[in-house]
Amino acid sequence: MSSFSSACQPAGLDPAALFQTKFVDGKMTINADAKTRTLHPVTTGTSVIGMKFDGGVAIAADMLGSYGSLARYPGISRMVKINDTTVLGASGDIADLEALKEELQSMMIQNKIEDDGHEYTPEAIFAFLRMLMYHRRNKFDPLWNILVVAGYNKDTPFLGYIDKIGSAYVDDSITTGYGSHMARPLIRKALDTQGAEKLSKVDAVKLLIDCMKILYYRDARAINKFEIAVVTSEGVTIETEMSADTNWEIAHMIQGYE
Repeated sequence: MSSFSSACQPAGLDPAALFQTKFVDGKMTINADAKTRTLHPVTTGTSVIGMKFDGGVAIAADMLGSYGSLARYPGISRMVKINDTTVLGASGDIADLEALKEELQSMMIQNKIEDDGHEYTPEAIFAFLRMLMYHRRNKFDPLWNILVVAGYNKDTPFLGYIDKIGSAYVDDSITTGYGSHMARPLIRKALDTQGAEKLSKVDAVKLLIDCMKILYYRDARAINKFEIAVVTSEGVTIETEMSADTNWEIAHMIQGYE
């Protein structure tokens, strides 16, 4: 190596190690020992559904952690209470959700330490998560989740959707996963008939329970144990380990069922 190259080389850096070439499964790879990304989630959760009602917003998610097609963990919460005005529900990789939960909890602790009288609003948390998911996507290191942000601020309910590449929108109803096919039409029908401004909290929760029952029947990655979070001016309430009455005799009405 020339004296010029030696002078420009950082101490302790071995170019051969930096650009090492290996064959993995018959394919040449560079830096084969580099950190791997979440490209194939292992333990995952399925649908999250949510809707606004008169005086607040409610979201629901079942508590199954699926290890591939195996119903491996039947008691995993996919609801995160961020603060007294905001709750987060998530589909997708459970490990990435736990990492995101730690990040949000750290933010809330830092905000309390500052003690300046300001709290993160649902809109602010939604904007932060949208930026974070898009930033991770640009690094080709995405958080493999679809997020539902529900909150209540200044007498106004908030409900937003963010996917793993940072695409986001707000609406009166949000669904992810299989719930987008089975639950969304039922929620939209209720909102179109009564409107979010006239739909009561009791009716909204009852509708979410009916939707979770249908998803249990139809979604192979769902379980009949779920959580419902309600956000109103009084704060965040999460009812956990709920279940719905089911009747599998209905299966005989399906053609081909034995």
